[in-house]
Amino acid sequence: MARGWWLRFSLLAAITITALMSVTPTFFNLNEQSSFPMKSKINLGLDLQGGLYMVLGIDFNKVYRDEIIGDARKMIKLLKEENIEASLGDLIVADVKDPKHSIVLSNPADHDKAKEIISKYFGNTVRLVGDEANALSYGLSRDLIKEVEDTALSKSIEVIRNRIDEFGVTEPEIVSQGTDRIVVQLPGVKDIDRAKDLIGKTAKLEFKFVNDDIPQATLVEWMEKAKKAGVEYKKGDRFSDYVRKVNESIGAELPKGYEVAFSKETNKNTNEITNMEPYLVDNAASLTGEELQEAFVRMDQEQNRPYVALEFKANGAKIFEEITGAHIGKRLAIVLDGNVYSAPVVQAKIAGGSAQITLGAGDYNTVMMEARDLALILRAGALPVELVFEEQRVVGPSLGADAIDKAQMASLVGAFLVLAFMCFYYKFSGVIATITIVLNVLFTISCLIALGATLSLPGIAGIALTVGMAVDGNILIYERIREELRAGISPPESVRIGFEKAFWAIADANITTALAGICLLNFGTGPVRGFAVTLLIGIATTVYTSYFVSNILFELYVSKGAKKTLSI
Repeated sequence: MARGWWLRFSLLAAITITALMSVTPTFFNLNEQSSFPMKSKINLGLDLQGGLYMVLGIDFNKVYRDEIIGDARKMIKLLKEENIEASLGDLIVADVKDPKHSIVLSNPADHDKAKEIISKYFGNTVRLVGDEANALSYGLSRDLIKEVEDTALSKSIEVIRNRIDEFGVTEPEIVSQGTDRIVVQLPGVKDIDRAKDLIGKTAKLEFKFVNDDIPQATLVEWMEKAKKAGVEYKKGDRFSDYVRKVNESIGAELPKGYEVAFSKETNKNTNEITNMEPYLVDNAASLTGEELQEAFVRMDQEQNRPYVALEFKANGAKIFEEITGAHIGKRLAIVLDGNVYSAPVVQAKIAGGSAQITLGAGDYNTVMMEARDLALILRAGALPVELVFEEQRVVGPSLGADAIDKAQMASLVGAFLVLAFMCFYYKFSGVIATITIVLNVLFTISCLIALGATLSLPGIAGIALTVGMAVDGNILIYERIREELRAGISPPESVRIGFEKAFWAIADANITTALAGICLLNFGTGPVRGFAVTLLIGIATTVYTSYFVSNILFELYVSKGAKKTLSI
């Protein structure tokens, strides 16, 4: 054999050995503790190994409310800078999809000037909905509402993906469904409740000052009033919904610019809330989690308990220093999704941009997990909207096992029939085709493992399709060789010419299929993308095995005894 053949054969042998080693952990189910040098296994999709399937709906109402409250406070600050005295008026939420906020002017003579200033600086974000002598009412502009709706979906998907990546789920599927739903598929997830908590928690971190002018006894009376009005927390309710309903029911009692938030104690075994303490806090945050740079778990050496340490960005550190310096002696509540984690008294101006969140009571391991999860979702970012779990479905591993068994049986039966036909019709050359097809499947699976791709039922269909494409490539070559043999050309020359003439036909068929696969990969979602990935890998391995590997084997066959007669 020529030197060039030995080089190609050596490359084939190296690729085959590597591929066999890469698939060994999967086929023999080796664990991480095994001594085998390769550890990676093929990732199975939700339909094959089970897991969690959820449909999340987006609640934009709180976003609109927070946006108009924040804009109203900015307007007050801007007017004061222009020497116009103004104060916050009423928040009007008759239409939860279009909340409005009024600005009360101390001097009606400033009416026109205030309206002009607000129009100049807030013309793109708010619209005037009420115009009185000493008050101006504003709602969000239609353009801003549309922008919120357009960006909230994509940002929510990004935040959920960041959280799941840190949670350690392999190959999650997170896609939009319409304009207000997100579909999340988490293959292999066992801790369902923890996954739901990490995904669904808004994680909106806010720093709000506490109003201690209102006695605690008054707050308790307000809670009793809300309870008599039918607002009571029940297990299974969303806590943020309960907080919102409480504030709505006692809205007439609350001082302007303030709302009620709660610190809560939870039974770690039953996850039931055992105690809630109300706080009267600013309804607009002085500092939010958007200014957060990092969140990580630290240990309190004195109490030997974990806490979450926070570090702010440069601008956030500056704001934190300013607000603590301006409110010495007041309590600053650290609020996460309406839950007050702590409310320490500001003793002095705090520079350096650092703060900490202390966790509630419980055993060490429980508090440590809570601290880690809290740090995780703060690092991953806050959801821009609240999510509602509209559908949840746990796919059991038994369904996945059944799907694997049936897919394997279908693939094996189909492959056997195809290969049996090739051996019957093309004789010994069909045996060579069988070897190349087996190598094709081996290389496809090893590529999936190396790339960390996920194999699903559509992926198995893609592998079956590549087997058919490989057979098609072999048939093109063999029929070309037969034509040359009928023309009286010798077997070695017929093999050479047959491979040369079939090359462009094989390349053309696979390139056009690859273009379709690229379109499916770019524009498809979920199972379609899984099918496209397997198809594209299969096309590459098909071209290599059908043409180049077949050529190597045929050259060996011809040189070892088929110089006069070719079994084809």
